[in-house]
Amino acid sequence: MGKPVVLLVKEIYYTILAAVGLPANLMTIIILTRGNCGLSKCITAYMVAMATADLLTIINNVMVYYIFSYHFPLSFLSHTPVCRIILYMTTVNLDNSVWFTVSFTFDRFVAICCQKLKTRLCTKRVAVAIVTTASILILLKDIPVLFAYEPQHIINKVHWGCQSSVAFLSSSPGIAYVWFHSAWVVWLPFTLIFMFNILTVRRILIANRARTELRGHRCENRSDSESENRRKSVILLFTISISFILLWLTYAVSLVTTKLDNSVYYRDDRTNPAYIATETGAFLKYLSCFQNPCIYTATQSKFRQELKNVVKTAWTLMLRLVEKLRIKGMRFINVPPSRF
Repeated sequence: MGKPVVLLVKEIYYTILAAVGLPANLMTIIILTRGNCGLSKCITAYMVAMATADLLTIINNVMVYYIFSYHFPLSFLSHTPVCRIILYMTTVNLDNSVWFTVSFTFDRFVAICCQKLKTRLCTKRVAVAIVTTASILILLKDIPVLFAYEPQHIINKVHWGCQSSVAFLSSSPGIAYVWFHSAWVVWLPFTLIFMFNILTVRRILIANRARTELRGHRCENRSDSESENRRKSVILLFTISISFILLWLTYAVSLVTTKLDNSVYYRDDRTNPAYIATETGAFLKYLSCFQNPCIYTATQSKFRQELKNVVKTAWTLMLRLVEKLRIKGMRFINVPPSRF
């Protein structure tokens, strides 16, 4: 009997996502840390944090969890203590990715709507402090994940695999944690991102209207570069917000209804609607780790230029390395044999 379609899709999808998501986020970090994108240090700090969280998600969640653990079920990765740590880090990485995005949205809200707080909060030092504090809180908040899984098999007193603990999920603390986790990682971020973006867009529209009326008394045909920049800011904000919500919504609904947060160690019916819903939510959720590099490339001209420069530099270095290896190989071939 052949593999279920959903398993074949998983094998192809996560392999492609890892192949493109890993270099994309790594390249994003390199470009942003070079500091040539015309962005402030505060914005750069948040964007580097988001790219780093997405990179760790690709490495741990996609490569280790969905690819290696699936294709090598009898490796050390399947020992219960190890897979518990992997599952714990999958939750931590996703939480970091989500809340770094919320923090960045809040920073842009303060920068545009709260001029009095801008000089105090929109700095690199504050950005680093917020990212560090959020990371520590998330590490503490996700500790219950270590107790949410139990061994799937016990062979020669060795615990293998991980499966959701029925005792934990059916207990009052387990039920409370599932609802809290769903609210923390999706519903609360949804609300905050919506609120910050609505207030930000409202402020931009009011400023644009006042500026248009002011310029109308002077010269109606002159181009307004500031209005154009604000228009691009609105497009960027809505793009990030809508893509985040669309890519995470299926996961949020399936988590609340099925209480199934992962499916690597799932061994029941693969046609079960709960399983399919969980897999679909995971597909879209992890695609969000690849969205930011695409958004930056599509909306930031200086980022595109830096990307071209980095690619050209890497290509030149690779050609030089190949040429050196070719020259060394020819010298090795032309070395006369030793005489004894």
